[in-house]
Amino acid sequence: MAKHSFDLIVIGSGPAGEAAAMNAVKLGKKVAM
Repeated sequence: MAKHSFDLIVIGSGPAGEAAAMNAVKLGKKVAM
């Protein structure tokens, strides 16, 4: 099993979750949705 490391894990894909993920990516964070 592969191991992954993320700075942010977003549960749900509504507008707020998508906005949080996009902002984190713009800051250079690794995000999982």
